[in-house]
Amino acid sequence: MAETLFGKSIKRREDPRLVTGKGNFVDDLKIPFTTHAAFVRSPHAHARIGKIDSTAARKVPGVLAVYTGKDLVAGGVKPIPVGWLLPNIKVPAHYPLAVDKARHMGEPVAVVIAETPYAARDAAELVEVDYDVLPAVPDGADALERGSPVVHDDAPGNVCFKWSIGDAKATDTAFASAAKVVKQSFRNHRLIPNAIEPRACLASAQPGTGDITLWITSQNPHVHRLIMAAFVLGIPEHKLRVISPDVGGGFGSKIFIYPEECAAVWASRALSRPVKWTADRRESFVSDSHGRDHHTEAEMALSADGKILGLRVKTVANLGAYLTLFAPAVPTYLYGTLLAGSYTTPAIHCEVTGVFTHTTPVDAYRGAGRPEATYVIERLVDLSARELGMDPVEIRRKNFIPADKFPYQTPVALLYDSGNYAGALDKALQIFDYKAFRREQESARKQGRYLGVGFSTYLEACGLAPSAVAGALGAQAGLYESANIRVHPTGKVTVFTGSHSHGQGHETTFAQVVADELQVPIDDVDIIHGDTGQVPFGMGSYGSRSGPVGAAAIYVSAQKIKEKAKKIAAHLLEANEKDVTYEGGKFFVKGSPDRSKSFFDVSLMAYLAHNLPKGLEPGLEAISFFDPGNFVFPFGTHICVGGRPGPRHQPDDRRRDGARRDRPRRFTGALGARRIRRERTAHHRLDDELRAAESRRAGAGRAGAHRDADAGQPARSQGRRRDRDHRFDGGGGECGDGRVVSVRHQAHRHAAHAGAHLGIAPRPEGGLTCTPLRSNITRRRRWPRRWACWRSSVKTRKCFPVRRVWSR
Repeated sequence: MAETLFGKSIKRREDPRLVTGKGNFVDDLKIPFTTHAAFVRSPHAHARIGKIDSTAARKVPGVLAVYTGKDLVAGGVKPIPVGWLLPNIKVPAHYPLAVDKARHMGEPVAVVIAETPYAARDAAELVEVDYDVLPAVPDGADALERGSPVVHDDAPGNVCFKWSIGDAKATDTAFASAAKVVKQSFRNHRLIPNAIEPRACLASAQPGTGDITLWITSQNPHVHRLIMAAFVLGIPEHKLRVISPDVGGGFGSKIFIYPEECAAVWASRALSRPVKWTADRRESFVSDSHGRDHHTEAEMALSADGKILGLRVKTVANLGAYLTLFAPAVPTYLYGTLLAGSYTTPAIHCEVTGVFTHTTPVDAYRGAGRPEATYVIERLVDLSARELGMDPVEIRRKNFIPADKFPYQTPVALLYDSGNYAGALDKALQIFDYKAFRREQESARKQGRYLGVGFSTYLEACGLAPSAVAGALGAQAGLYESANIRVHPTGKVTVFTGSHSHGQGHETTFAQVVADELQVPIDDVDIIHGDTGQVPFGMGSYGSRSGPVGAAAIYVSAQKIKEKAKKIAAHLLEANEKDVTYEGGKFFVKGSPDRSKSFFDVSLMAYLAHNLPKGLEPGLEAISFFDPGNFVFPFGTHICVGGRPGPRHQPDDRRRDGARRDRPRRFTGALGARRIRRERTAHHRLDDELRAAESRRAGAGRAGAHRDADAGQPARSQGRRRDRDHRFDGGGGECGDGRVVSVRHQAHRHAAHAGAHLGIAPRPEGGLTCTPLRSNITRRRRWPRRWACWRSSVKTRKCFPVRRVWSR
């Protein structure tokens, strides 16, 4: 039998094109007569939208149209729906462009379509919007306070939903009988996605047929097609083809149906021209769905010997200004159901309140709910160990679910199929040599050095399933995956998968599965994904489902291929099907390996159809929709070691009650040595040069230039304009012509300031002055320009730049 490929480390098949710049990303696509979109975004977190004046914008050469939210609503555009619903949930309307109010900074209120992206962005800045600025609330906990600004009128008190799981009565009983109770408040801060490839889309409508092709950075193109066509734009689903080519990262942020792509498709239909949009980084930060943002109060009940008796969790989940695709599921079924972790916690009760705020919407990103749950559990376990005086390893070992107790039903709905948590911990401790570390830790403490160690024995839930259960819990779509395997007459294989890759290497992994099962060379297997015109249907890639669901669907289809091929081979060999074996790419009769048919022979006959079993259809193709019966539950152990200097190694300026000292701080180790050298260069050489300059009464300017160079920092670190009225510079006090600036870094003063500090006044001629580069307030991008030092020439009395620093 040929060598097994699945699980073997081989070179990724997709890498040659990606690492050589030959990838096919959305922004690389070029279609004749393409126009470009630029969005006018609200600068306010909460504002009523009055008149939108686009007169000046329409006069910019190349501008074709300017559309507002009211234009799209009049054109039949519906609100973007939510893909997961909960009992009594409030779902406010979320239109692609704001209609009456802007509810978070960066929300699009208008879109400009022009011949070039530059004309579109220039014109977008000329669109004048009459905003009536209103009070805003950005924090989830604050949004629940009485009198807080209301985000949506149909969500009183800013409450989107209230959800709970577990047995409250049993949990109360556990806490009543506990010997110790550990409490902690947690703030799981908001995260902002930042994929290598920003979001982008290119929509091309064909007015003759009504067909639309949308190239988009998506993790699930079929879901995009379904929701955008049927629910937002109101067009037949088969008239919209969604293609998601190479995608440069996502981690959840490219699952959702975003306003920009809906507006682009609508504009393409309205203009009968292709419309393209690619986000810049600033847009991404305020428009891509964020992650996390939880306020949590948690407490754990313990027995005197360290057994966990109960867990009580109350979380306020900030959902942002609108609900996006999976937002309600993330802080509920992807969070509360994981609060058992890897421990035998008899009683758990969790309450989650989802709230609206005037911030960018929050949805799935980097684990989506599971990391938040792990953080709460593992932190409470560590605090419990400290409270009881136990080793953090031993309290975990005492409370692990035993390996012989699986399948294990948790108090929060999930049924774990398998696990060996103690085994994973033991393996990690063996690699780490925990006992040796404890000895080293004790020895270091006697020397005044402190070393610490942290543990996380985590559990994940991946491959969300099954569809029937998910539907009962509020999912508005199935959680299966499709796979279509087509064997060509020559024996080559094409796999059409509903899963999609945004960097995980599916083209390699899926090909390994098929090559193993069909026993064909891996180079003969081609993987097709990300195109609704080629793949029948699929749910995409998210929630770590590509392996347990996507690859499983491919495996099932491969079994169907082998089953049919075996029937054909048995017929050709004139043998009973039960007596035919497939091995090494050949079908042969058991005990008679000389009587065989190759995979090529069978696949060719499947299409020639000259000699097939009676009743068997020609062709060799199989499609499967795999719907797993449960999640899969990966687990593991992480160990982290950290340390800090002891008292004798603390910087001088931190030893006594916060007293500051005007001397370089001391650091230990190689990094500290480099920092000492850099600070000595920056401070002492400057002093030496300026004192020498005092005797010459000249050269202060050069000393300042030396200081900037010797500080080991780029000139752009001298300072920056923070906003229109408040400017920062590298020095302090007044700068040349009397403008007041603030100190940004002690090592980056201009020579004029340093000379004044040492009592050395620069000469009137030939000294340093600070002159701002031209402001960019009225230009298109409104990017800040930083300050630069200019030195005047004694002879010519003209100014020339020492450094010109531009910043974007």
